[in-house]
Amino acid sequence: MDFDSHTSDVVMSAVRVVNLLTPGYARGRQYDAADITGQVRADLLPRGSNRVPDVSDTDVEELREYALRLRQVFVAVDDGRVDDACEYVNTLLRETRAAPVLTRHDHEPWHLHFHAIDAAWATSWAAPMATALAVVLGNPMFERLGVCTAPSCDRVFVDTSRNGARRFCSTACQNRVKAAAFRARQRSSTGPTG
Repeated sequence: MDFDSHTSDVVMSAVRVVNLLTPGYARGRQYDAADITGQVRADLLPRGSNRVPDVSDTDVEELREYALRLRQVFVAVDDGRVDDACEYVNTLLRETRAAPVLTRHDHEPWHLHFHAIDAAWATSWAAPMATALAVVLGNPMFERLGVCTAPSCDRVFVDTSRNGARRFCSTACQNRVKAAAFRARQRSSTGPTG
């Protein structure tokens, strides 16, 4: 399932930002999203880019505030509250002044951005992420946004599988659940000991 290459890339960036910058649980352990400026910087580099963006801790904290709000979109869709998800996105679109604009930089050809050219770093990421989520929510495949169902994990994902049956944020969580189910079946088949 591919919404379109640009939208899919930006939705995946939203997933990475939400999972990196929001606290909670990840793969069976408590997740603290502190002190990850370098990781954010690396994860948000455009494909094929070797330039290192000048990202401050303040920039990351501003993006964290947006990430917490973007997370609400995934949670609302996962809970079946699509109207709420759409309202959250509409609010972000207004606040970030998301609007299509053609731009050219770094010797690249003209391409489409969804943020004001003079937007602050965090807003320049949040606006296109909100726009991409709006594209997904306005699509019959909006239910592809989800929250991991594995115990002790609340990371978000977008289901790009062919059948739309994904329930986990990662193969690691899927394997954890399968292994736990296998162990439970083994215990129940051996019966009580002694």
